[in-house]
Amino acid sequence: MKIITYLMLALVVCCLSACTQKRKSSGRTNTRTEQTVKLPNDAELVAKAKAGNARAQALVAECYLYGTNGVKKNYQEAMKWAQKSADQGDAVGLYLLGVHYGIGLGVASNYTKANSLYKQALPKLKVEAENGDKISQHFLGCCYNFGYGTDKNYAEAVKWYRLAAEQGNAYAQFNLGYCYVNGEGVSQSSTEAVKWYRLAAEQGYAAAQCNLGACYANGNGISQSYTEAVKWFRLAAEQGVADAQYNLALSYKNGEGVSQSYTEAVKWYRLAAEQGNAAAQCYLGYCYVNGYGVSQSYAEAVKWFRLAAEQGVAEAQYNLGLCYVNGDGVSQSYTEAVKWFRLAAEQGDAAAQNNLGACYYYGDGVAENRATAIRWWKKAAAQGHSEAQEILREEGVYDW
Repeated sequence: MKIITYLMLALVVCCLSACTQKRKSSGRTNTRTEQTVKLPNDAELVAKAKAGNARAQALVAECYLYGTNGVKKNYQEAMKWAQKSADQGDAVGLYLLGVHYGIGLGVASNYTKANSLYKQALPKLKVEAENGDKISQHFLGCCYNFGYGTDKNYAEAVKWYRLAAEQGNAYAQFNLGYCYVNGEGVSQSSTEAVKWYRLAAEQGYAAAQCNLGACYANGNGISQSYTEAVKWFRLAAEQGVADAQYNLALSYKNGEGVSQSYTEAVKWYRLAAEQGNAAAQCYLGYCYVNGYGVSQSYAEAVKWFRLAAEQGVAEAQYNLGLCYVNGDGVSQSYTEAVKWFRLAAEQGDAAAQNNLGACYYYGDGVAENRATAIRWWKKAAAQGHSEAQEILREEGVYDW
């Protein structure tokens, strides 16, 4: 059967809004002692937290949750401090502990417990927010934005985000920008989104830096500038944001805003891939197939394609199927190839649809079935796949 080349991804991605990135914890036990875990840079905050101040404990938890104030994300540490704060009834501590249980960060997901914590936090957050506390205003906005302990209400979310953002809360500035991107509770405005992302980014908030970089890369709400995009991607990437690492790698791969370098691209793809970024995993596999910035290795390519494919990336599923067709890095198997082509094809990947059609036509890895082959070729042809169109013409089929 005729198989076309490996596919690669090419997109600029943004971070999700604060409190919504639903990455599960690894489940590994954190064996580090308190003495070996780096503390936030704010010495006064840490001293208050250690002395038992509930709000300070909540803010230390927030540092570990988001990876700010000089520390890396550490869900176990975040939960430890959130629990200390929540045990004293602090509104922010209760809210953050709810986030841990609701999303499953450092602990098994427990929606019942999370909802109970949110409902305990909500009335306290309201009182503090109405009294002008910017931290409580931000988290009250989150409750309305995501429906934590109350019904979703984007207009209310924006109201509280704005009050906190105008007081300089970087998280609220970021979330307000995200609301403007999506037109949630406000009229959609990329220009306003850039305004608020910039304010948060200039305070060092990495997610905002990543999204501001994406705005520059795509020319959304601001004049397009790859140089500015790279500047902001790098700042976020150096703080460990996987999406920013992927975007910086893409900049090096394309030579956009920097001198083209596959070596640098691979460096940043790998950092993102090792954090579980599926797009980076797919592209790292592509680099190994072609020997771009690394020694060519089909075995390594298969490793990374599989990780991305298992996360549902269609291009990776297609590429893994192609590895099985050719026996590149794996034992040759049309059955496995069909499995992965089908997963990609069902997501609309035209190349996978074309190859799945060929598998059905020739009976490779599946029972021979011309009608099913034609059906998949039509799907590919309808997307402009020239090879599928040519095959259909040869089969006397012209209605796609």
